[in-house]
Amino acid sequence: MKTWIWLFILFIIGQRLVELVIAKRNEKWMMARGGIIKGENHYKWFIILHTLFFIFIVGEVYVFQRSVMLNYLLLLIFVMTQLARVWCITTLGKFWNTKIIVLPRVALIKKGPYKYVKHPNYIIVGIELFIIPLLFGAYFTAVLFPLLHLLLLKVRIPKEEKALATVTKM
Repeated sequence: MKTWIWLFILFIIGQRLVELVIAKRNEKWMMARGGIIKGENHYKWFIILHTLFFIFIVGEVYVFQRSVMLNYLLLLIFVMTQLARVWCITTLGKFWNTKIIVLPRVALIKKGPYKYVKHPNYIIVGIELFIIPLLFGAYFTAVLFPLLHLLLLKVRIPKEEKALATVTKM
C-alpha cells in the first residue's frame, strides 16, 4: 500500500480517537450534572462497526492491490464532511457525545446543523463510510459499511428520540 494511504488512514483513526477523548470528557461533565445514559446496549456495535471499517479498508486495499490515484472530488467531499462534523461537535459543545446521555430539564439544542436536520452527525458518518473507502478503491467496503450503519441507526435513532423526548419532562 502506498504511504499516503497509510498516513490518511492513520489521520482518520487519530481523529476518531480524539473524538472519543472529547466524548469521554463530555460524558464525565454531563454525569456530574445528573446526566443519564440511555440505550447503551447497542453502543458496542458502533465500536465494532467502526473498528471493522478500518480493518476492511486495509484488507481490501492489500488483497486487491488496486492502483489508486488521489481523487480530488472525493477528497473535497471528505474535507466538507469533516467541516460538518466539527460544526456538529462545536454546536453541541459539552452535550456532544458518542453515547446517548440526557440531562434532565435541559432544552434540546436547535441551532447550527440541528436547526435543519435532527441527526446531522449520522448523515455525515454515512457519507464518510461511503467516501473514505472510495478514496482507496475499497469498493466492497464502500457498499457494505454504509448499509451496516443504516441497520444500526434503525436501533439507535428510536432510542435517542425516546431519550430526548423525556428530557423536558424530567
